[in-house]
Amino acid sequence: MKTYITVFVLVTLQVAVNSAPTPEITLQDEHFAEDYLKRFYNLTEEPGVAQRGFNPITKKLSEMQRFFGLRITGTLDNETVALMKKPRCGVPDGHIAQYSTFGGDLKWKKNSLTYRIENYTPDMSRSEVDSSIEKALQVWAKVTPLRFTRLYSGTADIMISFGRYSHGDYYPFDGPDGTLAHAFAPSSGIGGDAHFDDDENFTTRSNSGYVLFMVAAHEFGHSLGLSHSDDPGALMYPTYSYRDPDTFVLPQDDVKGIQSLYGPNTETYPGTAERVPPPPPSTPDACDSTMVLDAVTTLRGEMLFFKDSFVWRKSPHSNTQRQSLITNMWPSAPSSVDAAYESRLYDRVYFFKGRCVWAFTGYTPVPGYPKRLSKLGLPRWVRRIDAALFDMESKKTLFFVGDYYLSYDESKQKVDSGFPKRVEESFPGVTDKVTAAFQYRGFTYIYSGSYMLEYSLRSGRLFRVLRNGYFLRCIQP
Repeated sequence: MKTYITVFVLVTLQVAVNSAPTPEITLQDEHFAEDYLKRFYNLTEEPGVAQRGFNPITKKLSEMQRFFGLRITGTLDNETVALMKKPRCGVPDGHIAQYSTFGGDLKWKKNSLTYRIENYTPDMSRSEVDSSIEKALQVWAKVTPLRFTRLYSGTADIMISFGRYSHGDYYPFDGPDGTLAHAFAPSSGIGGDAHFDDDENFTTRSNSGYVLFMVAAHEFGHSLGLSHSDDPGALMYPTYSYRDPDTFVLPQDDVKGIQSLYGPNTETYPGTAERVPPPPPSTPDACDSTMVLDAVTTLRGEMLFFKDSFVWRKSPHSNTQRQSLITNMWPSAPSSVDAAYESRLYDRVYFFKGRCVWAFTGYTPVPGYPKRLSKLGLPRWVRRIDAALFDMESKKTLFFVGDYYLSYDESKQKVDSGFPKRVEESFPGVTDKVTAAFQYRGFTYIYSGSYMLEYSLRSGRLFRVLRNGYFLRCIQP
């Protein structure tokens, strides 16, 4: 008997981000959304429901919006359509929860599992495929008692293969940029097996294709019994994310999930002797009153809040915000940022990390970036930007560096005379390092630790001292 299948469905999304009016929802969007809800949210056509005044699409749209942290309207809007078109896994999202399992008895009853790679993709060398698959399995082995042994013949617990279109399991692939891979939950027979679409471009670490390690690690989570999580930082989040295989560490939510099935790893894992491995990364929580944000900026009317590798995106028309990985929105950006600001002169957003700066027009990389800070005309002693903001009145950019700040003229690419100045000269009340800054509706907001100070930049007057989550609303489940 076949167990629950998971299908990695990739829908290519090319959204032109500009200042044009918001596009209207088309009939094609409506048909696409209905198919999406049927596939992932169990939308069914029940006889007579329309006559009773009940719209099942409204209910399922609300479920989907709640799962992804969107504004819950029960109606189809552009933000909902855009998320529906993002790369994702094909298993239904089910109930709202952090880590989740398939339930029932869908887990392996043993800790020693075997795997076999039946064939290879031409996109990568055999050794690269072997290494990617082994590394993906070890992601789960490092935190559990599970151990994986490779077989070169016969039937293994996890059979791994590459195929195109109909490939023998009644769930055909659909060519490039469609189904990326699928896997089966633990059971006998086909259970645990993972199949990859050979029409896709698999890579070792480039973000121009699909990193086989990341795809396989996600699918092996299903092969071991995990379902999806609504934690946007989790490996088992429904959408595919590019992450650097060399630095990837299994997030805390996934660790909790897999250990709920198999328990923790009680042995010393090879390579970790005499040192304590770092704790698994956790997803920042907007309700954490002690959280210190890395950067805050605006982008074409929205507010963006950065912490670690995550960004919250908040529309002025909504009281909620959506959280995602920075690299999901800007794949070529650094995985975390020191500072960010929006330039109204050039319609760009700039990200700073270490001695480099990245520039994007909306979400499109600006040619010639990243650049060294010195190439902007900043003094060579500036090795890192702590915070930045663009002043709408003076059309100057303020860079905060330690206890000082600089006024920068973008058009001339030079620092104004008389700078640097001490932060406390112009911003009374700031007693610690500035960690983020931005302007909103005529006020300047300076973040220092877990507090935010509201100023009039023209008069230098301090109006209010607020918690740094004032704009980043805490939404309790």
